[in-house]
Amino acid sequence: MNQNLSPNDIAKVRELKEIRQRNNDISWILCDYLNNNPCLITKELIEQINIDCALPEEMVFLALLTTFCELDAENNDHHNRLVNNYLRKSVKQLDPSLYTANLYYRNIKIPEVKFGNWELKYEKYSPYEAFVYDDLIVETDFKEIPQIGFFNQEFRFPAVMEHNHEWMAIKPNEIETMQHAIDTIEGEVVTFGLGLGYFTYMASMKEQVQKVTVIERDNEVIQLFEQHILPQFQHQEKVEIISSDAFEYIEKQMPQKNFDYAFIDLWHDVSDGLELYLKMKKLEYLSAQTQFMYWIEDSLLSGFRWQIFDWIVTNSRSYDEIATCLKKPFLQKMAATNLQYSKL
Repeated sequence: MNQNLSPNDIAKVRELKEIRQRNNDISWILCDYLNNNPCLITKELIEQINIDCALPEEMVFLALLTTFCELDAENNDHHNRLVNNYLRKSVKQLDPSLYTANLYYRNIKIPEVKFGNWELKYEKYSPYEAFVYDDLIVETDFKEIPQIGFFNQEFRFPAVMEHNHEWMAIKPNEIETMQHAIDTIEGEVVTFGLGLGYFTYMASMKEQVQKVTVIERDNEVIQLFEQHILPQFQHQEKVEIISSDAFEYIEKQMPQKNFDYAFIDLWHDVSDGLELYLKMKKLEYLSAQTQFMYWIEDSLLSGFRWQIFDWIVTNSRSYDEIATCLKKPFLQKMAATNLQYSKL
């Protein structure tokens, strides 16, 4: 422990470490459920418990999820914290009409076709199947709240598969996690990663956006998109697709451009995204006039936050300084400048 910290600050750091542990615990518990048993909660189970429909389905779902995650909130203090400080804030019943009303859902029809290693198809969530529907929420004390959603009916969504594995799908998670960037962008925009073209389409539909340049290295993905999806765009004239490696483009070509915004979406999730995110952040300076935005950045920064937590504690002079360094603005600056290798 940093000997420069006061006893009060040391106590606060210990609490931070406990929060980090609880963050990890709830994350692993939910990952296990979502990866191995996301459909354990069924309509029949809900109806058995909620016979007279007196309780909100969200409350019944939460009770069942708590049970299936083997959390004993009544007799275990640690489990009680996980349930009341995390799960109760995590679970949400979603309204399917809010997503099917989305412009992409209304206007783009995905054919079920195969092309090389890739396939376009529709997948579905079963009623009461649990899934992550949005980026995590970071509270002021650094508790990280996963966002777990469910529908009470079947929900179909378009997906692109590579070797029978989902590469990208237009699910609530993608819609929610991209919305802030879509609301913000204007002028000339570059996006890295094509997928099903959701971000590209939504950007092209904005009057404030003059052009969308897409950087995609896989030519089969480009051909699949240009043949089956791009022709359905109302503003195809705004879209330019460039076949290139993302990092090669940002280093050698992008500095000569004058993009207003860049949106980066090159990863599946945090497990493969953090390294790519940090690599990209280091290159932002090459296009200083461009505002960079990153898919699921809060989740990526969570991984970064706890990766450098011990270094921050060692090099800080007070708890307030530690708290400042753990917040998003400082982490973004650190990621972009290699500040972690110097003193605060």
